Amino acid sequence: MTILPILQLKTMTMLPILHLILLSLIIHQTTSFSSAAIDPTQGFTHVSLDNSNFVIQKPYNVPVNQRYNFTNGVHQFWIYPTDKPFLSGSNTKPRTEIRISKHEYTSGIWQFEGYGYVPSGTSGVCIMQVFGGRSTATTTQLRIYDGSLTYYNSPHVLSQNIYNRWFKVNAIHDVDANNVKIYIDGVLKRDGAGLGAGTHYFKFGVYVQNDHSNRMESLWKDIKVFKK
Repeated sequence: MTILPILQLKTMTMLPILHLILLSLIIHQTTSFSSAAIDPTQGFTHVSLDNSNFVIQKPYNVPVNQRYNFTNGVHQFWIYPTDKPFLSGSNTKPRTEIRISKHEYTSGIWQFEGYGYVPSGTSGVCIMQVFGGRSTATTTQLRIYDGSLTYYNSPHVLSQNIYNRWFKVNAIHDVDANNVKIYIDGVLKRDGAGLGAGTHYFKFGVYVQNDHSNRMESLWKDIKVFKK
């Protein structure tokens, strides 16, 4: 056998191996890109906020300081399932939340950014929401169930092992496209349809949901709003 056919045979033998190596590199690179953290606020305009934009909603029969504290830039919220609603006569569940007021919107692309913290033991609670929908009260809810951050009470887990650590939340609501994107620590975790247009605004804190714990708490800091 001459040298040339031997080289051709070796080359043909190596081709499938090279193909597999190249394919694995492409898959690895694509996966890396999809899980890479980004700054979701790029291209957005920052909306100025002051104390007048933070409206506290808490059980109507207790003072604010029994369900809310603000120290060193950190908002602390807690609630009990036996608490009253925020308005007398309301049939809504107990909550201690901040509503971002004076920046309600019905169109455009708006974004909420903040750092949240949930102590262990808190479960069955909404910690952030985009209020308003075509036929629903909200178009987005971020909830805590047994240490996982979920979108509403769906099995879609946005982030596991959420207890006892700060995590960054970016919620982007495109009203006209009926789209909601959720980023956790800069990584896209949800990109899907909203629940229709309405009068919208952002809220954060604790709002009792199903399968709740005996006490629910969340902390938030560095709250910002952006728009396009």
